[in-house]
Amino acid sequence: MLTTMTVLALLAADFPLAGTWTLTAADRLTPAGVREHDYGAAPKGRLIVDATGRYSLQIFKSERTGFASGDKKRGTSEEYADAALGSSTHYGEISIDAATHQLVFKIEGASFKNWEGTTQRRAYALNGDALSWRVPKAPDGNVPISEWKRER
Repeated sequence: MLTTMTVLALLAADFPLAGTWTLTAADRLTPAGVREHDYGAAPKGRLIVDATGRYSLQIFKSERTGFASGDKKRGTSEEYADAALGSSTHYGEISIDAATHQLVFKIEGASFKNWEGTTQRRAYALNGDALSWRVPKAPDGNVPISEWKRER
């Protein structure tokens, strides 16, 4: 008789993205072809994907400033801007489109409200415990790049 844990372990073995991933780079490729840090020199992040493709993703700029008041309801406009621009979070479902070699994110909730309810595709590379993807070109011409390492 299979237990729930056994079934989940079997499903995870079939879904190559299942696991906990730690961010190793959150950069951008400029229109001039220069790679720059997009979330500071030491970004923090976590991507958690379950065996069925449900995911939660967080990216944070380490150099974000705190709120001088100690109360996030009483921040300055600069503190709010830094908090919003220094983080990216979303959750939903992730799958792999083998025909186009893309990750498909069906975003249910996001810190950037405009992404909620959207489906986004990313060219990716998965090499063992290393995962990377490129976001389609942003309006400013930059191409965001995320790199992750699977935790064991």
